[in-house]
Amino acid sequence: MNATIRRQLAARKRRILRRIENKPGVERHQPMMTASNIHYEIAERTRAISPGGIGAIHLMAQKLGLAHDIDENLHLLKRHLPYFESDHVLNIAYNLLAGGSRLEHLEVRRNDEVYLDALGAQRIPDPTTAGDFCRRFTRADVERLMDTFNEVRLRAWKEQPADFFEEAFIDADGTLAPSGDCCKQGVDIAYDGTWGYHPLVVSLANTAEPLFLVNRSGNRPSHEQAEIYLDKAAALCRRAGFKRITFRGDTDFSQTRHLDRWDRAGHRFIFGIDAMPNLVALAEGLPAEHYSELERPARYTIKTVPRQARERHKERIVSERQFRTLKLIGEYVAEFDYRPVACEKTYRVVVLRKKLVVEKGQWWLFEPDRYYFYITNDRVTPASEIVFLANDRCDQENLIAQLKGGVKALAMPVGDLVSNGAYMVMASLAWSLKAWSALVLPEGGRWAEKYRAEKRSLLRMEFSTFCVALIQVPCQIVRGARRIVYRLLSWNPWQGVFLRLVERLHGRRLC
Repeated sequence: MNATIRRQLAARKRRILRRIENKPGVERHQPMMTASNIHYEIAERTRAISPGGIGAIHLMAQKLGLAHDIDENLHLLKRHLPYFESDHVLNIAYNLLAGGSRLEHLEVRRNDEVYLDALGAQRIPDPTTAGDFCRRFTRADVERLMDTFNEVRLRAWKEQPADFFEEAFIDADGTLAPSGDCCKQGVDIAYDGTWGYHPLVVSLANTAEPLFLVNRSGNRPSHEQAEIYLDKAAALCRRAGFKRITFRGDTDFSQTRHLDRWDRAGHRFIFGIDAMPNLVALAEGLPAEHYSELERPARYTIKTVPRQARERHKERIVSERQFRTLKLIGEYVAEFDYRPVACEKTYRVVVLRKKLVVEKGQWWLFEPDRYYFYITNDRVTPASEIVFLANDRCDQENLIAQLKGGVKALAMPVGDLVSNGAYMVMASLAWSLKAWSALVLPEGGRWAEKYRAEKRSLLRMEFSTFCVALIQVPCQIVRGARRIVYRLLSWNPWQGVFLRLVERLHGRRLC
């Protein structure tokens, strides 16, 4: 970032900090918001858009070779009149980044002349055309598109420091995507009575990126096809250069018939396993001295001084009305060897015993201990760390929540199982673009520690916050003979990070 831009950013920051400084002054006699004589006019020469950050995202897609790879690998259109496959795919992802949440919102984008100029497009597909494009996919095409995204993902990963490749944590889970439309092909009733679909999500926990998204009918088991995509994810991470690979999943994903094969391949796995009667009997038969108390680390470190805890109104009401509620009074861990029926080898099972009481008013009624089991081929890591690693898999629920509520990738807007799966994969590209924008940020130099913290924050940021901070940046669009200029019209605290990203993208090719 050159000195002129740095001075301009500092000046804008000083001005806004002066305005929002919380300093005592004279008492006001009218509200803060005093604007009243407001008029609207049509600008004749000044042309601007709200999602000004979309230009940086498009520049990154070009530098990573995303559009080129899509057109090379995906062949759904016999003739390009006028759109290429990459136009359709990026159109869906950009719509979600620019503030849309449904296919219908593409109509707003395609009628925004300045938005079209900002992307250098004469026009973009309308919602009907986008829906028709989704219906052209076969299962093989969806697989090919996911593989294309993962090839681009490898280029973003290459930008990372050496410690990034120490270990890849690959998580798998299923999630329900409700659909009330009775005419959608592939919908079915799930275990909880919900009608819809049951996608499989396989993700890299290190960066919270969805590596594979597979749409399935609503009544399919959570673990179906998981072993196929776990193997694919492992192969991808090996190609990227990760030294170790760890599979994680809940009790539905233990799939004991594959454990020997994964162990021979050198993959570590930590899966939950159902509390079957034989496992509970083994846990109860362990001597008391085999159990050790589980001490969970604090969620965060207090940086200032501890504050007085607020009254817990919910607990007070529950106690006053003598509702029955479970209360955890202790956790203990132990381990033993166990060979599942489908396995030839014996593996380590870590057992977590939770001591519970039923609280009713001031009365405590003791409950039988509850047991949770984790099967692993890791015989070195302490049992407590195995429990913590297994619990960390729950962070994938945050990714799934973002894909559902933030990106709206699981909206299932089209008419059948495969086309909805295609839309889901294309929409998830919006989240991957967010992750790649963090991964390609440089983190060296004098302010390396600060840059690493900003990179981590951007990587962990919620989708809506990312869009507000880096995409919904109002910009004036000026079209020249050989370039398109985005002039930033306002300042926000993430603008320095945004401009460092743009500066990085104008550097050497990312590959």
